[in-house]
Amino acid sequence: MKMKSKGHPIKTVLPNSIGEEMGIEPGDYLVAINEEEIDDVFDYQYLIKDDYIEVLIRKSSGEEWILEIDKEYDEDLGIDFENSLMSDYRSCHNKCIFCFIDQMPKGMRETLYFKDDDSRLSFLQGNYITLTNMSEKDISRIIRFNLAPINISVQTTNPELRCKMLNNRFAGSALKNLDKLYEGCIEMNGQIVLCKNVNDGSELERSIKDLSKYLPFMRSVSVVPAGITKYRKGLYPLELFTKEEAGSVIDLIESYQQGLYDKYGLHFIHASDEFYIIAEREFPEEEFYDGYIQLENGVGMMRLFINEFHEALNKVIAAEEYNSLKLSLHRNITIATGKLAYKTIQSFSEEIMQAFPNVKINVFCIKNHFFGETITVAGLITGQDLIKQLKEQKDKGIDLGTSLLIPSNMLRTGEKVFLDDITADEVESELKIKLVPIESDGHGFINSILNKDYQMKRNNENFVYVKAYEE
Repeated sequence: MKMKSKGHPIKTVLPNSIGEEMGIEPGDYLVAINEEEIDDVFDYQYLIKDDYIEVLIRKSSGEEWILEIDKEYDEDLGIDFENSLMSDYRSCHNKCIFCFIDQMPKGMRETLYFKDDDSRLSFLQGNYITLTNMSEKDISRIIRFNLAPINISVQTTNPELRCKMLNNRFAGSALKNLDKLYEGCIEMNGQIVLCKNVNDGSELERSIKDLSKYLPFMRSVSVVPAGITKYRKGLYPLELFTKEEAGSVIDLIESYQQGLYDKYGLHFIHASDEFYIIAEREFPEEEFYDGYIQLENGVGMMRLFINEFHEALNKVIAAEEYNSLKLSLHRNITIATGKLAYKTIQSFSEEIMQAFPNVKINVFCIKNHFFGETITVAGLITGQDLIKQLKEQKDKGIDLGTSLLIPSNMLRTGEKVFLDDITADEVESELKIKLVPIESDGHGFINSILNKDYQMKRNNENFVYVKAYEE
């Protein structure tokens, strides 16, 4: 069996695993399974799902071994690779008129400028892809492996307009891949980045009608406003939606929801939370979000946050320990957030202070001077903006208290570093205050306010409040 590929370098072999038992070692190469060469992690995960497989290993010496392996159907080989994807990331070849990366200042970390458009990251990380750099083989493999859901940046179903928006002459024809995925019964989610006077109005209505034809396999489509920073010099002229225009977008979207729900049991098309905030409207009730399918895309995040918060606060107030805690809990803290969530956080804080008279909470809306004040999400607030604006509050004589609570998405995942490389330790040093990242859910928010005195614990499937153990 002659294979063209050198294979994929194996980084580690887990103790007591099939790999160790078969003599596989770090530095060896996985070449093929059942005589099929491995392109990436999806080939690997699909092909090992059997109770008998033949694995071609190329040893570091160049010797080739064919290993016949009997195992449980879903049992892994216990090997990890140098590259978790097992191939290079695919970059985006489009130049979208709304691309956020093109609106970033120079001099930031190199990784922040990488534009990915890799279908595999759609399945692994939930990324949205344009379908423009996918081959027939890619689409066929998705259908064969039944990889789902796939998240697709549609923008518009008008082929000519899509070519213009993505600055790619193949962007329109790539929409045909939606038909193939639909015919293959692959679950999909869609996204429309809405650009004023480009793909809104009648074009948005066309897209809603066209995409609804892919129900029930296309489960949801989100409509989000294009993010606009102050670094758009030389780029396509985009404008912000006004309150009235945001309201019109919501009205159009909501006019389709009930009919689609009656037919398919899904509301399907959703305006992001940001549109409701711009339009100064109440967020829809929970049942309109179809189980929060697009939560990570900013659809329903605030409604879930609000519901979780009130559930958590009501449980605290109903608990036996509430009356004693009400008098004994003393805290003086500051919460910093972005404009998008500021009013909601301010309202929550007022409810907490009413329930706990000895708790003082300052809530500050941090303006995004780094990217421009048109950027309102907390996740794009930099350390320098946070430090500067809170120092200004201290200079006014405002006591920030003992702890500064920030949404955890202000920091890089798994690290205590802001987008501009300022560390959490630097913020603490500059402001002389303890920095506490909190998760953006109502239960975590309450826990962060109550600190160690009274914490929420999971009891089977329900949350209950109990006295916290001292560390």
